[in-house]
Amino acid sequence: MMPMDHAQAAAELLNAEVTGVQIGLLSKRYPHMEMDDAYAVQNAIRSAKIANGQKVVGWKIGLTSKAMQYALNIDIPDSGILFDDMVFKHRATVPAGRFIQPRIEAEIAFVMKSAIGGADVTRAEVLAATDYVTPSIEILDTRIVRQDVETGKNRTVLDTISDNAANAGIVLGPQKHAVDAFDLRWVGAITTRNGEVEETGLGAGVLNDPVESVVWLARRMAQYGQSIEPGQIILSGSFIRPVECPSGADINADFGPFGNVAISFA
Repeated sequence: MMPMDHAQAAAELLNAEVTGVQIGLLSKRYPHMEMDDAYAVQNAIRSAKIANGQKVVGWKIGLTSKAMQYALNIDIPDSGILFDDMVFKHRATVPAGRFIQPRIEAEIAFVMKSAIGGADVTRAEVLAATDYVTPSIEILDTRIVRQDVETGKNRTVLDTISDNAANAGIVLGPQKHAVDAFDLRWVGAITTRNGEVEETGLGAGVLNDPVESVVWLARRMAQYGQSIEPGQIILSGSFIRPVECPSGADINADFGPFGNVAISFA
């Protein structure tokens, strides 16, 4: 892809977000696109949103579980950018029509107190830079069709990365814990929709340890001249499969002693 292609794809994705009309697979339109192209599209979205007055409040890490990596035939996670207009309060209601095909995932969120970055970031440095951890829900959406009508092919990781790693919203729980207060590998959640259990999982599903997910992010960002800033939120990755959220869905993620976080969809 050429820089003009990155800009065009970003513009189409931004329009899809506003209109609610999805675009076709970029991986089909640009069969030779690479991961660097996908992140270039994502960065063009970032630049456009910042120019429009939005602020970056953090980062998300996706595809951290083996199940999702196997499903997409990849062996590394991906990442996306969190913006201020994506933040919803605990127990808030998402307005009807805000998203196209919303789904949610349960995750452990890190809130950082100091900057961290570089290709050699260590686990100890991530722990030292973390202000607190909290239960969270990530709201996913897709501005790109999940499946091409003509060929039947599903979107690839390149489509997902281009689409800001499918990120659409974040909900943080009210509980704040020191990063070493719990063994995060054993922090889990029972996720319900309208009172029925849909998914369960443990933090260990995220690269064996959610802290290692943040290490991965910091190192990946260094490849693109980026770093994690103080106060930013890091969604460390889901340990459950995505849960569909049609109109009327009431979502609750019960993390037991770690806390609780909820969101509803009008």
